[in-house]
Amino acid sequence: MENVFRNFYRNFYNKTQGFIPTKPLTQNVYPGDFFQIKNGEFIVLGNIFRKNVLNADDIVFENGIKLNSASWNFSDGVKKAYSGRDAGHNAIEGDFEFSRQVLDFDKSGSFFFSSSNPESVKIANWGDFKNELIIKMTQIMYSFRKLYIVTECATTENWTLAIAGSKKGELEIATESENFGLVNIFGDANAKTIRAKDIEFYHREEQRKPSFFKAKKLVAQQEKLEIFINELISDRTRIASWANNFFQYDFYHNELSYNPPITTNAQTSLLDMLQANQLNPNTALQYFSWADANLDDIELLFNYYGD
Repeated sequence: MENVFRNFYRNFYNKTQGFIPTKPLTQNVYPGDFFQIKNGEFIVLGNIFRKNVLNADDIVFENGIKLNSASWNFSDGVKKAYSGRDAGHNAIEGDFEFSRQVLDFDKSGSFFFSSSNPESVKIANWGDFKNELIIKMTQIMYSFRKLYIVTECATTENWTLAIAGSKKGELEIATESENFGLVNIFGDANAKTIRAKDIEFYHREEQRKPSFFKAKKLVAQQEKLEIFINELISDRTRIASWANNFFQYDFYHNELSYNPPITTNAQTSLLDMLQANQLNPNTALQYFSWADANLDDIELLFNYYGD
């Protein structure tokens, strides 16, 4: 059922101007963490500062960056079926009033996210050492071909998230706080869950844990990629002639036969086909660069291909 999180992750990226939740959401990440995504798993391999990949004295951090709180409160596919003030009675306190809300979720993956006072910690001078990192992470200290590095992480004073597991998801909450009235009480520290139906995930975090991040990813240089793709296309046009001469069999070939397009996913093949010693510390910057992690990378968190 992990795919019920996909809608939340995609919305989170769009609403918060590029931040991505960790997976699982209870995992902490810090600026400088480097990781890979394999078979839907978020695998943190180390931290460039802890591993002394770079001299920490050369790094400038910007701490406590205030983020737009309005962008960190959103929902999708949720409506308030009921919201109001009710009255109750108990033997000790007598009559009392409380705010109550019923939230209906219209599909699997519908969610409600609430948080307060988001802040971030950011590597402020990434451009000063990004080329050095390419050389060290692909040639000198490591031999990565796929890699992400966290450049900024965010925390909130608190956050609450509910995700439905079906179109019948329902959540009923209540609080005795008097200042809410008919406004939203989801995420209130004093709110209590009265009833939860078909809710796949429901969690409240009350500490400033770094559970959200921005990252750079290692990619093949576009110029080299285009040369490689052109060479592949040219080679494909000659393969039928070669096959007819090489094999002692009459293979059918149609000049109009469809050839699947070569996409930028060919970048991995480019690096695999480099000749021995063609990629080295002196040439690494010709083949690699950094790009922002984006929605395509979020999709990788939910792609499973077995063992």
